[in-house]
Amino acid sequence: MKILVPVKRVVDYNVTVRVKADGSGVETANVKMSMNPFDEIANEEAIRLKEAGNATEVVAVSIGEAKAQETLRTAMAMGADRAIHVATDARTDTELQPLAVAKLLRAVVEREQPDLVLMGKQAIDDDSNQTGQMLAALLGWPQATFASKVAVDDGGLEVTREIDAGLERVAVKLPAIVTTDLRLNEPRYASLPNIMKAKKKPIDQLGPEELGVETSPRLTYVRVEEPPKRQGGVRVADIDELLTKLKTEAGVI
Repeated sequence: MKILVPVKRVVDYNVTVRVKADGSGVETANVKMSMNPFDEIANEEAIRLKEAGNATEVVAVSIGEAKAQETLRTAMAMGADRAIHVATDARTDTELQPLAVAKLLRAVVEREQPDLVLMGKQAIDDDSNQTGQMLAALLGWPQATFASKVAVDDGGLEVTREIDAGLERVAVKLPAIVTTDLRLNEPRYASLPNIMKAKKKPIDQLGPEELGVETSPRLTYVRVEEPPKRQGGVRVADIDELLTKLKTEAGVI
């Protein structure tokens, strides 16, 4: 089984996100970037499937500017066999939108012919949670989203997925799309020897034009604003005062 793992370069989850002064987007200059946490989980699961003898090759793919290669090298240092970089100058948090990403990934899938695409359920910069579902629709493949457990079963997969009511188990035939949730695994740290080896590995480069995909954004961001600061609560003496404040100050009743 060959596994394709899309990984995205995002603002590190430990960084406090700041909006640009002109409101045009999120500040990324001189900000620590890293692999999207959900994609890191997907990469770890693909590596575990290979280590268990259920997969023969793990291929990481990233779409974005040249610095996305750093994310790909992290994926290879963790254990991915090789990497593909789809180079574009478009901002991946605003300009390169889910449908365009799904179309680019479809083109990569048609080239690579993987048996499984294992990807994060969403990216923490735009929180769209759309790309995996769109890719499944474009390819006509079965999908299992929000996976908290993945098991190989009779040439297919049995996926335990997290839903509002609890856990649900679904069976999918390969080829398939699986998107990962937080509780699927705990990603490993890349060892120093593997980091050094990953730096020497070649990365295949492609472009949207080469893949025949138009990536122009369909939505325009008018303005980005930080959420209003939360105000402190007040102590009330009794129910009557509470009702008065809810009516006169909060205006909710």
